[in-house]
Amino acid sequence: MAVYYIGSYDILEMEEFKQYPPKVMALLPKYGGHVLASDIEATGLEGEPKTMNAIVRFPSKESALAFYNDPEYQETIRPIRIKSTNNCTMLLVKEFKQ
Repeated sequence: MAVYYIGSYDILEMEEFKQYPPKVMALLPKYGGHVLASDIEATGLEGEPKTMNAIVRFPSKESALAFYNDPEYQETIRPIRIKSTNNCTMLLVKEFKQ
């Protein structure tokens, strides 16, 4: 069953953060991930919107976790996000099937 990664966080250092998306995009195909939405100007309807909001579809929970645990992500890519953002929320949500 497909899952959706939903990530929201506030960007503190935009110049540092700009290194993050291209590296993520290069690694996603290895795990079948596809960005469905990514926005730094989201419209808030309730609550305080964070600076960055993204939705990525993975073919399975296992593939999403494999992406997250990939050594390249953990050792090289994730530290960029950690240094340049805060107030991070990351979720995996199962695809809804009727």
